[in-house]
Amino acid sequence: MTTTTPAAPPQAVPPDGGTPAPPAARSRRRFTPYWLLLPGVAWLVVFFAVPMVYQASTSLQTGSLEDGFRVTWHLATYWDALVEYKWHFVRSFGYAATATVLCLAVGYPLAYTIAFRTSRRWRSVLLILVIAPFFTSFLIRTLAWKTILSDGGPVVGALNTLHVLDVTSALGLTSGDRVLATPLAVVCGLTYNFLPFMILPLYTSLERIDPRLHEAAGDLYARPFTTFRKVTFPISLPGVVAGTLLTFIPASGDYINAQLLGSPSEQMVGNGIQKQFLNVLDYPTAAALSFILMALILGMVTVYMRKAGTEELV
Repeated sequence: MTTTTPAAPPQAVPPDGGTPAPPAARSRRRFTPYWLLLPGVAWLVVFFAVPMVYQASTSLQTGSLEDGFRVTWHLATYWDALVEYKWHFVRSFGYAATATVLCLAVGYPLAYTIAFRTSRRWRSVLLILVIAPFFTSFLIRTLAWKTILSDGGPVVGALNTLHVLDVTSALGLTSGDRVLATPLAVVCGLTYNFLPFMILPLYTSLERIDPRLHEAAGDLYARPFTTFRKVTFPISLPGVVAGTLLTFIPASGDYINAQLLGSPSEQMVGNGIQKQFLNVLDYPTAAALSFILMALILGMVTVYMRKAGTEELV
């Protein structure tokens, strides 16, 4: 009686006909993507997840700096913070939304001009000029606007001569003959500081448009405005969505512009968080304000993304 030994399964032959890789090498290849993800995951865990957990714990604490804080699951801190700083939230989102609209109104024509109306050499120069403000500190740029909008400066003088300040005062954007310490100054600072965040995504989206699409629209007797409305703008919507998000989200949490260009009446929620953390030393309220701000922004962004359509961002 004879026994037969089962044959070993054939090894997979590489497409190039070479020697099959040993099992250990195949296992290493399979885990290589996960090893490449490890630094990024570790960074997020250390500098995002852990601080978030710590902040959540802080927001549920009670006590004082002298006696110490301890977790008591005091959820009323969130409601008290929201009631006390409700107008700060209103101003934050109002200023951020206004600055985002202004950035889009200014940035879209500029990005369109760079993408379609300039040569490749000048295109690079203009893009460098767009990002040039990033080479200067955010604080210094805002202080420069404080000088530009000063009461005796040429900007305020020209606005007074043109009687523009009479209109803005009637709308509640300025106060008398002043621009500093008014909502208009805060919005101007936000618009200037976050304008590059709008222009760059718009340019990237517009630069991908095939110029032959414009020629085809012209061959079909479409006027320039119709071509823009039916072809250019719909295709550039991913850049519009990305630019508005990159502008609105950081502008909502900003506090430098309101601190330097505004008055206590123009304080944003970022100023409240800074005050609670550094001046009042009420860490639970500051942490609660941070979480409320993050939750509100996340909710608004989710609704916006659903309305705009996320599949176009891929």
